[in-house]
Amino acid sequence: MQIQAMDVITPEQAGTLHGLFVERVRRTPDKVAYRHFVQNVWCDITWREMRDEVARWQAALAGLKLQRGDRVAIMLRNCPQWVMFDQAAMSLGLVVVPLYTVDRPDNTAYIINDAGVRALLFETAEQWQALCTVRDQLGGVVRFVSIDKLSNGDDPRLKSMAEFLPPAAQLQPALPCQMNELASIIYTSGTTGKPKGVMLSHANMLSNAHACLDTFIVRGDDLLLSFLPLSHTFERTLGYYLTVMTGSTVAFARSIPLLSEDLQTIRPTMLISVPRIYERVYGAIKAKLDEGSPLKRTLFNLAVKTGWSRFLCQQGRGPWKVSFLFWPILQKLVAQKVLDKLGGRMRVAISGGAALAQEVSRVFVALGLPVVQGYGLTETSPVISGNHLENNFPDSVGQPIRDVQVRIGEQNQLLVKGPNVMLGYWNNPEATRATIDADGWLNTGDTVGISDTGHIYITGRIKEIIVMSNGEKVPPGDMEQAILRDSLFDQVMVFGEAHSYLVGLIVLNPTAWPKFAQQVGVRPDMPESLTDSRVQAEVLNRIAPHLSGFPGYANVHRALLLLEPWSVENGLLTPTLKLRRTEVAKRFAGEIKQLYEGHKRG
Repeated sequence: MQIQAMDVITPEQAGTLHGLFVERVRRTPDKVAYRHFVQNVWCDITWREMRDEVARWQAALAGLKLQRGDRVAIMLRNCPQWVMFDQAAMSLGLVVVPLYTVDRPDNTAYIINDAGVRALLFETAEQWQALCTVRDQLGGVVRFVSIDKLSNGDDPRLKSMAEFLPPAAQLQPALPCQMNELASIIYTSGTTGKPKGVMLSHANMLSNAHACLDTFIVRGDDLLLSFLPLSHTFERTLGYYLTVMTGSTVAFARSIPLLSEDLQTIRPTMLISVPRIYERVYGAIKAKLDEGSPLKRTLFNLAVKTGWSRFLCQQGRGPWKVSFLFWPILQKLVAQKVLDKLGGRMRVAISGGAALAQEVSRVFVALGLPVVQGYGLTETSPVISGNHLENNFPDSVGQPIRDVQVRIGEQNQLLVKGPNVMLGYWNNPEATRATIDADGWLNTGDTVGISDTGHIYITGRIKEIIVMSNGEKVPPGDMEQAILRDSLFDQVMVFGEAHSYLVGLIVLNPTAWPKFAQQVGVRPDMPESLTDSRVQAEVLNRIAPHLSGFPGYANVHRALLLLEPWSVENGLLTPTLKLRRTEVAKRFAGEIKQLYEGHKRG
């Protein structure tokens, strides 16, 4: 009933992802679809204007004489052209392959070749230079298109957007297409090995977006700030197709470094993000509190304690307390100041892509920002479960969304079945068979517990469990999350497979490190300070309390301290900012060996 009242386009009414767009234009042609930053000013684009631009892209792509089912790739930051190209391609029966703008050239080349990409849209001269380093591997591409005007140099396949697009065009009816036909191949990040191409149909993503509306209520008058890459399925389904479905307005953030400024300018009502963003805001709050007066810290802690009790009471899971009478004051002095940093109008914040630490979600929920966790995989289009605002267990990833079935398989692994499960992996039937059984159940690889209320609790990931030489098993991800609560640490990897004790590889926060070094009595600018025994001892002392909730054997005994961040560029993070554990272990193999030499622990 709620969905109909909000003028939501159903999958049946849409038919395809392009049909969804056409129907949205028909229903609300003059409503603002997108807001983006151009020539130092925020500009609005209506659905009608989007249709006219999609028509130009459609005409230009049609001129390439590609065959139905051919693959075309997008390597852009979030912007209206991403949507235009995507819609134009699908109207012609082409299959869209999103690429990460920050990926390594060799990885990009692998995906382009594996998918057989025929045309590629990118943005800048810097990207073109990176592509040129692997150009001899890109012989199958017939057209490169750049948003910026570039000289094509010695490659006649390169055209700028201005050269490629006609001045105007009429949107032509889309080629006939069934809902279960392949719409997109999305490559998983690949924390180990080469990325695999996940094949998603129109029905996969349409059904997933529509089912999400029962859990995450998105309204036509909502304004979303889009900053997660559209190449990330989480953003693409919820921040793009779902908003076309509801007629919401999306503002494209300028960049992650400018996110704080954009939040206060755009003042969104909704946010879709991965935990890292919430953790950064939380880290900034903690750092400010550490430098503030004892009174400020006391007030903040009181606001969080009172706010959390109010949340539990509102959820029907806690009693009314006299302390609630002080909330208006605490709200004005503490909570509202934090919420104003996020624009001051945030109705709900959705977190997905990885587990959000309970400590972080608790602070935001307590201060009045309803953070609801969801969970899913690229292979499930992506959403499997989510928390409802009125039934929110922040330490869980919620209940399965409509039409999605879950059950627990061997080793407590979560199995999923539903219309959101992928068609399979591109050109990889063996991997498909290993992931989806004959009855259609997909193995997520995540270990879980399911409560009496049906809420799913992620307990670990089979591939990431460390088995120590004494047979003990530890979940490195949970330990790393706990250690990262300390603002001294920016990135952490716990290591110890087949060893008798655990060690930590730690990238220090560049702002916190100099202060910490001075307190310990060493010079922060001297490389040897990182291995100084006083620094090492104090670091281990700071880590220990954060791991007090783990078994005694799950403790970090030695640490490799680093100052250079792990990044996509240096090959130690995936494009979705997940840790490439194998690569980190290889890169620092010599240093890890030294951490174990001469130390025997039981």
